[in-house]
Order: sequence, then C-alpha cells, then structure tokens
Amino acid sequence: MNWEDNIRRAVPYTPGEQPQGKGIIKLNTNENPYPPAPGVEKLLREMDSDSLRLYPDPDARELTETLAKYYGLRPAQIFVGVGSDDVLAMAFLTFFHSGRPILFPDITYSFYDVWAGLFQIPYRECPLDGDFRLRTEDYLQENGGIIFPNPNAPTGILEPLEKVEEILRANPGVVVIVDEAYIDFGGVSCLPLLEKYDNLLVVQTFSKSRSLAGMRIGFAMGGEKLITYLKNVKFSFNSYTMNRTALALGVEAVKDDAYFKNCNARIVETRERIKKELLKLDFTFMDSRANFIFAAHKRVPGARLFAELKERGIFVRHWEKPRIADHIRITIGTEEQMDRLLEALREILASCG
Repeated sequence: MNWEDNIRRAVPYTPGEQPQGKGIIKLNTNENPYPPAPGVEKLLREMDSDSLRLYPDPDARELTETLAKYYGLRPAQIFVGVGSDDVLAMAFLTFFHSGRPILFPDITYSFYDVWAGLFQIPYRECPLDGDFRLRTEDYLQENGGIIFPNPNAPTGILEPLEKVEEILRANPGVVVIVDEAYIDFGGVSCLPLLEKYDNLLVVQTFSKSRSLAGMRIGFAMGGEKLITYLKNVKFSFNSYTMNRTALALGVEAVKDDAYFKNCNARIVETRERIKKELLKLDFTFMDSRANFIFAAHKRVPGARLFAELKERGIFVRHWEKPRIADHIRITIGTEEQMDRLLEALREILASCG
C-alpha cells in the first residue's frame, strides 16, 4: 500500500488573479474600489499591539451584538467567521449531512461544488433557464439541502423575494442557504423571511460592500437553533477563528452606516453608467444588481477580450465553461478605472474590425 492511497483528494477552487505592479487596473475579484469607513482606519492606527498577545473572544460578542442591532436580530441569531467562505464551508459541513444530493445552480459561485467534493456531499446542479434565472421547479425535487447566491454570481441577476419564498415553502425538511454576498448593491434581502422559516440561513460578507476583503469577515443570520448547530461545529475545529484586529475593525465598519450607503450608491451609479456605455459597444449582459457586470460581445469572443485587456494591464474574470465562455465579468471600479476600461475596449473592438 502507498501512503497516497489514503489521501483525501480535492479539486481546489481557483480564485481570481492578484496581479502586482504599478498601473494595474484590477476588475477581476469584485473588491470595493473605495477604502473602508474612516473609523476603521482611525482605529487601526490607534490599536494597541500589546493586545495581540491575547487570544480573541471566541464568541466574537462585540461584533455579533453590533450586527444583531444593525439587522434587528438577537445576538443568538448571528454567526461570524473568517470571510463568508469560512461561514459557508461550516454550513456545508453542519447542515448537508443527509446523504441526499444538495441542489445549487449550474452557473453559480464555483466554490459550492468544491466544498461538496471535499466533504463528500452528493450534489446536483440545476440548470438556469435561457435567461440565466433559477427555475423554481428544479428545487421541488427531493434533496438534502439547497444553496444559491442572490444576486447570483457570476451573472449578477437578482431573484425576487417571492421566488425565494416559494423554494423555502416547498422545502421545510432541509436547510436552505441564501448567499447574499452582493445584496447591498441594489438587492432586496430575504432577511424578513427568517421570522417565517426556521430552516433559512442568510450569509453575507464584509468583503464587498464594506471594503474589508483583506480582513476576512463573514457572517450568517438564522434561527437560534441553526446558529447553535453552526457554533457547535466551529468550536469542534477551532474556537479562535477570527483575530482581534478583524473583530474590532468589523465593529467600526458597521457603525458608519452613512459612509457604507454612500459608497454603495457610488458603485451602483457607476454600474448603471457603464451598462449604457457597453450597450453602445454592442455588448449584451444581464441586468446586474451586484458590483459587477457579466457581459458578452456580439462579435468578439470572451477569451480574446480577456487576453487583450490583460495585455493592457486591465484584469477581468473569464471562465472557459459551457454557456458562459463568451462572457467576461467586470468588477465595478472607480469612475476613472471604468473610463480606462471603456477606452481599452474601444481600441480592442476597433482592431477586431
């Protein structure tokens, strides 16, 4: 027997490139182009480095209480983790344990099948319809759990609250996870449904709308029983998953609601402007309600657009996958960054004839 025979094998998630160097325009990982709230920077300068010798609060009480107050929930309804990826991975491990296949869209966040494979959870991908929307009927079959992003990634499409509730109503015996990583850019959260459905888990993140991707803060909201189960699994792995700095800065980010909403409004305004400009250049795209646009050109393949932009120091995201190979996902940057993108696209399209 070879020692490799007993290794747990996994096909890892492939994140977007993190290019280095001056003059790069990075529009490939949906980071916020604006800095965190001023209070975050101020606290970071004032933090006592001596506190780093101490363990962080395993219950993350201050951050949990701050989030609960902001969203009108009880602290016992909040679970925090090292980015929403950590929260979602814990949720997979905790709730998808029936042996029946879990359900998620075929075009979606590409970490879902990675976690399913890693934790040996059977799964079934449900094809989006011709307009890249969820088909409710696909989620009425027997299953061991359901997860989908809303707005979806990478399409940016927002499903109406009525459709989310229809799926919840039809699946009282399993946990339904709604991944709301992009909800703050023009979506309607399904948080109000927590009062009606004890099997709903809503997951959000500080990485996009709160400009703290580097701090890795994610959180889940749900019924107290669901959150208790999540915490039990977390504490079976590591009680100290979040560091003291991230916990403190997360609190400051939530406190400045005016700054938070202003930055999001700026991103939405830029997104809507860029949609109009892309239409003039013969692009087609879904009506994104996220901080990105998933676009395809009528004549030029997505792979070529991706490569040509990269040569010009502009990074977007591209997947060589069925149905979406001709699309590129463009993160919304600053007005100046987006103007440079448009200029580059005009050059590329002109060279293509």
